[in-house]
Formats: sequence, structure tokens, C-alpha cells
Amino acid sequence: MSLEKVLSISGKPGLYKLKTQTRSGFLAESLLDGKTINVSGRHNVSLLSEIAIYTLTEEVPLRKVFSKISEKENGKEAISHKASKDELEEYFFGILPDYDEDRVYASDIKKVVQWYNLLVKNGITDFSQEKDEEKAEAKEEENVDSEKLKTTKTEKPKKTAAPKNAPPKTAAPKASSNKKGGTTKSAASRKT
Repeated sequence: MSLEKVLSISGKPGLYKLKTQTRSGFLAESLLDGKTINVSGRHNVSLLSEIAIYTLTEEVPLRKVFSKISEKENGKEAISHKASKDELEEYFFGILPDYDEDRVYASDIKKVVQWYNLLVKNGITDFSQEKDEEKAEAKEEENVDSEKLKTTKTEKPKKTAAPKNAPPKTAAPKASSNKKGGTTKSAASRKT
């Protein structure tokens, strides 16, 4: 199973695996205890495949961070998320040396390490991108490049401002229609 089906639900501990969609939301199975819960639209849900970590130069997808942890730990569990703040920050610095310390807090690092360990315990160790997703990203980049090319070739002429001495534009009065909410005569004016 890939990260596209793994969820984090605010207010709920651990991670969840997407099972099926329902009328009011979806069913998700906890990776902690295996219980299935009904998740409605009022919950704040994040797909792990959509989460990224801030660095000084870019945002690194969580899947790449997990891959780096997996390389460092040879596919085994990382340090405990209950380690001290300093230990967690030092460990994370060894994995992602250019992470933005002003925007990535110790609580974020704790959560990443906890999630990684939970995924490994549940046998989810494939952190590579889906092939379809890679193709979609390549196609999207191609479309962006072709759009840039189109806009540079077919730029519209810029509008020029009216001369300072030109009289102001006046709108012509619109015809009223009874069918489309136009003016109607009152009962008193119809009698005359």
C-alpha cells in the first residue's frame, strides 16, 4: 500500500488507512489498533502523500523524508518519538540537514518520526512515488511549459489609457423589461 491511502485525522491519534467512501464521508481503519471509524466531512483530514516539510530552499514531500529515514535505518524503525526534543532535532538534522528550523517545530519532527515507525510496524515501507503520479507530474510540467510558450507567442496588445482631456464615458440608458425585473407601474399610476 502506498501513502496515497494513508490519512492523518485531526483529533485522532495515529494514522488511518482509507477503506471505502460513504454518503457522509468515508471509513478508515486505524493503523494503531485496527478499528474502523466513520469519518465525516467535519474532520480535518490530510493525505500523507500531500504533506511536505519546509527546508531552506524548497518543500520536501513527506515520502522523500520517509525514504531518507528508511535508508538511514535500513528499513527498520527509527528512534522513539518520545525521545527528548534535542535528540529528535539532532536525529532529524541528520536526515534533512537543511530543514527550516523556524517553520519545522519539535512537535512536527515528533509526528514525522512517530508516523514513520507506525508505517514500518504495519509493513508500509514503499515510499516511492506511484508511476501514474510521476506521469501526471511530467504531463503537468509539459502543459505548463506549453502554456508559457503560447502566452509568449500570442500576447494581447495592452490597452492604453484615455487622453486626459477626453470627456468621460457615459453609459447609455438600459431599456427596461417587465419580464426581467424591469420597472413596473404602480397601481396608482395605472389608473391615470
